[in-house]
Amino acid sequence: MTRAFPILFIVLWSSAFITSKPITVDASPFAALCFRFAFVTLGFAFFSLLTKQKLFGSLNKSLKAMVSGILFHGIYLGGVFYSISKGFPVGVTALIVCLQPILTSILAGPLLNEVVTWKQWVGILLGFLGTLLVLGFDVGNELPTVGIIASFIALAAVTTGTLWQKKLSEDLPLSVSNTYQALSACCFHLILALTIEDWFINYSVSFIISISWQIIAVSFGAFTILMYLIKTDSASKTSTLFFLVPPVSVLMAWIFINETITITDFIGLLAATFGVYIATRKNDSINQRKINK
Repeated sequence: MTRAFPILFIVLWSSAFITSKPITVDASPFAALCFRFAFVTLGFAFFSLLTKQKLFGSLNKSLKAMVSGILFHGIYLGGVFYSISKGFPVGVTALIVCLQPILTSILAGPLLNEVVTWKQWVGILLGFLGTLLVLGFDVGNELPTVGIIASFIALAAVTTGTLWQKKLSEDLPLSVSNTYQALSACCFHLILALTIEDWFINYSVSFIISISWQIIAVSFGAFTILMYLIKTDSASKTSTLFFLVPPVSVLMAWIFINETITITDFIGLLAATFGVYIATRKNDSINQRKINK
């Protein structure tokens, strides 16, 4: 079952970009995220109590989890939603934030003592080039500057969050950690909604369906899988999966909302897939050795 987790994560995480667009039409970005994580907090808290996990323990561990939640669910998702709400293309947003494997691989060595092998670097390069082929850059379009800034802030947050979570992944049970992460994100977005935006939510059918999908499939599903993968694999290896998110998002848009897809898109998808395979496959002789171990 766990072997299917990377594929399931990619599909669920990619679906978040598709469903974010209708959400930002019917709600201001930070109000929508506050709404989402209020339910996510209750869900994980209930699951923790149901499985007899200790919700109230070490303050230090709880604060670490809350920092992770602000990085992942607060700044990262806030940057993505804000960018899309300002008219920044979903595909370009996905491309920018999914450059995370490059930053993570560069930083994983000095910060986490991980060895990034030459095969992983080849896979990272193929994944990056494949993603560029799928999404491309339409230089004729005028992209809102605020969207570019928000997307790169989101990129920095998800990279920092991945490294931070790897550092503390053994500290709390997964459901308890997710409870504190969701709670901190809910509070973070509530503060932003009340201070920097004219918040609103229109409870349309498309909003309810989209936000429900993000609560159940993305927050409960994809993010839990991500935390598990970070805990059981290296940060650089796990982060490489993000290269498949933009091309899969494009493929899903083609299937579900009839967006066009070209032969270049297919070539890019294959390149990104092969790159992820190279970067994540096991190498018994040198795979993920620790420096100076």
